Amino acid sequence: MLSTTAAPEQQRPSPGELVQSIAALAADKKAHDVVELDLRGVLGFTDYFLVCTGNTERQAKAIHDGILRGLKDDRSLTPRRVEGLTQARWILMDYLDVVVHIFTPDMREYYRLEHLWGEAPARVVAATE
Repeated sequence: MLSTTAAPEQQRPSPGELVQSIAALAADKKAHDVVELDLRGVLGFTDYFLVCTGNTERQAKAIHDGILRGLKDDRSLTPRRVEGLTQARWILMDYLDVVVHIFTPDMREYYRLEHLWGEAPARVVAATE
């Protein structure tokens, strides 16, 4: 017998669940030095920054594509805004509760977001070689 009830609408994940999902998707694309910055109580516009590195512009774009596709397919979420995709040296993906920063190594060293937001608790999610 076929069910005629609609599937329940997928609930938006909590900010903590969302940042964990994004970290896993970035790690799947071989992102390096994945760090989660807990900005609750520090900033009013987001709860977390997820910062990660791709070795090249091409890998940074692949990390972006993996996160975008994974969240769209698994959770029906798309970012509010994406910046920097053309040059792919610093890609910003704004999921409101979580802002993702995908850097190439030189841009990450130059901007040093972890040091800028040093008062925020940080958790290393994945440190790959």
